[in-house]
Amino acid sequence: MSSTTLPDDPPGGRRALAVWGIGVSVYFVAVIFRTSLGVAGLDAADRFHVNASALSTFSILQLLVYAGMQIPVGLLVDRLGTKKVLALGAVLFTAGQLGFAFSPSYGTALASRALLGCGDALTFISVLRLGSRWFPARRGPLVAQFAGLVGMAGNLVSTLVLARLLHGIGWTAAFAGSAAAGAVVFVLVLLFLKDHPEGHEPEPVPHQGAAYVRRQIAAAWREPGTRLGLWVHFTTQFPAMVFLLLWGLPFLVEAQGLSRATAGELLTLVVLSNMVVGLVYGQIVARHHGARLPLALGTVGTTAALWAATLAHPGPHAPMWLLIVLCTVLGACGPASMLGFDFARPANPPERQGTASGITNMGGFVASMTTLFAVGVLLDATGDDYTVAFSFVFVLQALGVTQILRLRKQAARRERERLVASRVATVHVPA
Repeated sequence: MSSTTLPDDPPGGRRALAVWGIGVSVYFVAVIFRTSLGVAGLDAADRFHVNASALSTFSILQLLVYAGMQIPVGLLVDRLGTKKVLALGAVLFTAGQLGFAFSPSYGTALASRALLGCGDALTFISVLRLGSRWFPARRGPLVAQFAGLVGMAGNLVSTLVLARLLHGIGWTAAFAGSAAAGAVVFVLVLLFLKDHPEGHEPEPVPHQGAAYVRRQIAAAWREPGTRLGLWVHFTTQFPAMVFLLLWGLPFLVEAQGLSRATAGELLTLVVLSNMVVGLVYGQIVARHHGARLPLALGTVGTTAALWAATLAHPGPHAPMWLLIVLCTVLGACGPASMLGFDFARPANPPERQGTASGITNMGGFVASMTTLFAVGVLLDATGDDYTVAFSFVFVLQALGVTQILRLRKQAARRERERLVASRVATVHVPA
């Protein structure tokens, strides 16, 4: 399947890379802003005088907005195109970051994170759509993994650069200064981004109001590949997301007795591992499409085993070598979650790609939001017992694996049918 080129495939090439690079730069900045709280969690608790449950509400609200907007964003991208949606996203997440910098109270800070989550929600689906419009279908898995890799580079900026700025120049200057990056990418989108190459305009989507929206969502959901993609994303993404977004630093400092500097290095290791594994997974899936499910399930199983070994280790602290292995394995969660889109993409026609991607992308963020909340509540209820709190990870992993195994055969059968139909269509295209 990876070698099949359809007659209406876009050409790719240097111009595609340049345009896609502008789009992915918006996602890069959005991830910096999204993950900035991960290195500022303890500072935020002191600044706003809140406990663990209230602190987790920052990330929960941000992800609630993000997850809740994924289907509307998919519909917007299918109807309006990438440029308008990305430009709006840049405005919103930049305003959210600025608001967070100057928030005088917990309530205004919450509102700022919600605004940031709203802008962030507009970016990733748009970047996936941009890639499908500018690159041949056979490049889809690799392009998606590269998008994820660039996002993790944004996370790396948070853990390395923003963390140092925060403790060097202070809260307000660090967050307000970083917001300038949002203004830069907004200008780049307005000046240089194009939705598609010449000669590859999508079919116009007629305006049909609520009926059209319902049909798009229902048609995408009926495809087993869309539902399988959602559950793959749900099961694989959240352990690393929760660790990087909020609870990793407190766990390593308070439960494992590490210094902030050492904990920051381990968070950086998660990000670096993610970037390396993303390149490997992208190459594997581009060459061997059947490797998608084994890679996803293997990542889930290995992550669960390392979490269990860390939490169950006797003594007050797990050994450093085990924490290093855990963080290395957590780095595979992001690339594994991208495999969800590789199930949804071939299951849906081009005019439904944004909607299907939005449904898929909800999975991991719903799981992350649920886990962020549960960990905060369990920490408060148990007097900061991280072993009990982080054991919640296994509940959602078990749920997700059950759904993946239930849907895998339906999705495979339906994908084979669509592949045969596309090859027949290719054979009958006039020269």
